[in-house]
Amino acid sequence: MKTLYLECGMGAAGDMLTAALLELLPDAGAFVEKFNRIGIPGVELVREDAEKCGIHGTHVRMLVNGTEEDEDMHGHDDEEADHDHHHDHYHDDDHGHAHDHHHHHSSMHEIGHIISHLQIPEEVRKDILAVYQLIAEAESHAHHCPVEEIHFHEVGTMDAVADISAVCMLLHEIAPDRILASPVHVGCGTVRCAHGILPVPAPATAFILKNIPMYGGKIQGELCTPTGAALLKHFVNAFGDMPIMQTAGIGYGMGKKDFPAANCIRAFLGESADTPDEIMELSCNIDDMTAEEIAFACERLLEHGARDVYTVAAGMKKGRPGTLLNVITDEDTCEELVAQIFKHTTTLGIRKNTMQRYILQREIREVRSGFGAVHYKTAAGYGTKTEKIEYEDLAVIARGRDISLREARKVLQAEMGQNRQ
Repeated sequence: MKTLYLECGMGAAGDMLTAALLELLPDAGAFVEKFNRIGIPGVELVREDAEKCGIHGTHVRMLVNGTEEDEDMHGHDDEEADHDHHHDHYHDDDHGHAHDHHHHHSSMHEIGHIISHLQIPEEVRKDILAVYQLIAEAESHAHHCPVEEIHFHEVGTMDAVADISAVCMLLHEIAPDRILASPVHVGCGTVRCAHGILPVPAPATAFILKNIPMYGGKIQGELCTPTGAALLKHFVNAFGDMPIMQTAGIGYGMGKKDFPAANCIRAFLGESADTPDEIMELSCNIDDMTAEEIAFACERLLEHGARDVYTVAAGMKKGRPGTLLNVITDEDTCEELVAQIFKHTTTLGIRKNTMQRYILQREIREVRSGFGAVHYKTAAGYGTKTEKIEYEDLAVIARGRDISLREARKVLQAEMGQNRQ
């Protein structure tokens, strides 16, 4: 299995992740040229050689209209948000001098507009928007205001959009089957931002890293930024020790600042053995709820993050017919789903089993057809590969032509077969 492992012993930031992933490409220069043509207003990606504690790697700078923001410990991500329209942004430069910058702010709607016009694959666009949404939700929580009222600094916004876009594009090109990461070193002490001096990790970063293993250590400073945290949250499948793997490439992404330890992220790309995925099963017996109540409970559990919910008819004590409710979840959402089961069912107890499962790597791709865009679900692994057309797409075609679902599938498969010839 093609595996990417991110070693976050010095935290994570958008520029560091970009630099580390760049080193895994056979032609990093070609990627930089392509990235600089995707259309982020005023942004230019610059790649440089860098050295930290005797280790050589890559450092990247995102120039916005020819200048570079220098807001955080890594020298890039500036996604501190505010729900005022303008304010003076205060920071120290490398020599300790104070500066005030007066920035226009951009809303999530404006950022979405920028991203919608980038010359990138649709899958990458969706990833960028998802990562930015995580940041916006974290800032919304920190400032106690709706996401719609969150506004981001103009230059910082372009810088963050560029970092996020670069990482999403790089991962699209590298295309690992799974992404793993170490626990995240967040640093300690305080960080200065537009709102004053905040504890490390900053509130937005801490919110994003909920349910992700992290630690403080002894290094003073902000090692993990909101952008770095959001990228890890969105892409990483699991956090823990590095698996047994045969590495084909190692990338070193350098931060801007110097610390007693080498300020870098290491990215290992290689092959690892397929390993079982760990899941939780929550189950309970119910004999005093109506079918409508059980259906509603299942619907709510899926809305709160359950991977799957199903019921089985069961014979209960005293000969009563009943229902066995099973909820499949992961560790992150387990406690929330326990609360939801108690809220929406009459059960007095819930059983919890930790299980391992083997899974095929799944992907949804969009294909153009005579009926418009059609989505194919593919699954591969363990020497097998399956492919099926998305049900909703088939249903639209079947209804539109007044044919059965089976006939719609045959028509599409015949067309796809002709296109491949």
